[in-house]
Amino acid sequence: MKTIIIATKNKGKASEFAAFFAKYGIKVKSLADIRKNITIEETGSTFKENALIKAHTVCKILKKPVLADDSGLEVAILNNQPGVYSARYAGENSNDFLNNQKLLYMLRGVPDKLRKARFVCALALVYPKGKEIVVEGVCEGYILEAMRGTNGFGYDPLFYVPELGKTFAELTEEEKMKISHRGRALMQLEKVLEDVKDSGSK
Repeated sequence: MKTIIIATKNKGKASEFAAFFAKYGIKVKSLADIRKNITIEETGSTFKENALIKAHTVCKILKKPVLADDSGLEVAILNNQPGVYSARYAGENSNDFLNNQKLLYMLRGVPDKLRKARFVCALALVYPKGKEIVVEGVCEGYILEAMRGTNGFGYDPLFYVPELGKTFAELTEEEKMKISHRGRALMQLEKVLEDVKDSGSK
């Protein structure tokens, strides 16, 4: 498995995956690199279900190993919203800024101690012959009342990690990967990577 397809057009996610797989000599291609119009219907009710849907859809079309990520933010006091709708929290044509603004609006007046949240990431690796591996990572934190930092993407400027005293957007990519939900999911994937390589070569 010298090349792996990442089922996303998100440049931030693709960059994080590329940094991870580079140490194994595996090249990453995202859907932005593929000259095919691939439509994915994310109909799952959980991150795991959506990750599997994306991976199987792309794998079936490209006939190559595909890694799909489905991740998002769960805010306890909002009944774990935005959850699987994190990327389109402010509407189908929303963007990071609008999503962050809606989250701040939904949490207006909520005291710091009740702004607990967590990032969740499910990774699904699917092979053309049907083999699939699913892992998950979680990072706990709080939602600030104002954005801080210029790195990262999505809700990173609002997601504060108490033990670091910083938001995700104030961390370097290397620092973020060590503690983030996606970084932790990749650590779980790393544990089975040797088996993954063997399976991919069959």
